[in-house]
Amino acid sequence: MRFGLFLPQGWRFDLVGIDPSQHWPVMSGLARRADTGGRWDSLWVYDHFHTTPVPSEEATHEAWSLMAGLGAITDRIRLGQMCTCMSYRNPMYLAKVAATVDHISGGRLEMGIGGGWYEHEWRAYGYGFPRAGHRLARLREGVEIMRQAWTQGVATYDGEHYQVDGALCHPLPLQPGGVPLWIAGGGEKVTLRIAAQHARYTNFDGTLEGFTRKSEILREHCREVGTDFDAITRSANYNVTIGRTEAEVAERLEAMVARLQPHMSAEDVRRQVGGFKDLPGYGTPEQIVEKLGELRRAGMSYGIFYFPDAAYDTSSIELFEQEVIPAL
Repeated sequence: MRFGLFLPQGWRFDLVGIDPSQHWPVMSGLARRADTGGRWDSLWVYDHFHTTPVPSEEATHEAWSLMAGLGAITDRIRLGQMCTCMSYRNPMYLAKVAATVDHISGGRLEMGIGGGWYEHEWRAYGYGFPRAGHRLARLREGVEIMRQAWTQGVATYDGEHYQVDGALCHPLPLQPGGVPLWIAGGGEKVTLRIAAQHARYTNFDGTLEGFTRKSEILREHCREVGTDFDAITRSANYNVTIGRTEAEVAERLEAMVARLQPHMSAEDVRRQVGGFKDLPGYGTPEQIVEKLGELRRAGMSYGIFYFPDAAYDTSSIELFEQEVIPAL
């Protein structure tokens, strides 16, 4: 199994209480630590503009600016977004940005891409909020444009949502064939079919039941479109609350709750806790290894892990590095 690490960037209220002037030093310090430690394969950020689950004046740092910065200060680790929203940027412009970041990073960029979902920030930024079918149609068209741009250096496309005419992308990305595409999302009729056609990686439901179901649907789409299911790496994201004992796990979860309570309703806090507790990333090292081991046997070969306390205390990450990663 390979391992990716989410950086705190504010979106999940994970930089609160830290002076904004220190946000980049915190993020860059964690990035350098992961780059030199040898345990982590990749670093990840989210592509969002407003905090979740409620917008606030707390910081949320922009994903592609971070991609360029991280590319310049690291040497080994790969860099991705989980995931870029297609409709937030023109796809040809995004292809050009990504090609430049691939050069800055020395060919270490990953492209996580999806249809987008966070309605509040869509409307706040003037993008409207088209129905899901339109968002996914934009995803499909945008991916086709990016593939043209990265393989041919020029894209011409006349779609329903996007049109480009001889748009140039030079230099090409350093990586042969272009930046690897991660098609994120578990939509069974459209998203997973796009993944079957274009993805080197997928990212969907990380529970054992959900992962197994989505994998079988992806397999069927691959059969229908004539692509190799086994050539697609299947990944999932995991929120981590880890401790040496169950009591320590509970203490860490309570510390997260205390950080969130000033910023959202009790119901929102309850839902956030539900995204951690009793899921694969929650527990002692032995418990987490057991749950992730079941997922690995089901074909999940790349996990991307989020530690809510990363900006404040790296002991959770250290315990995961010492006990979980070597076991898997």
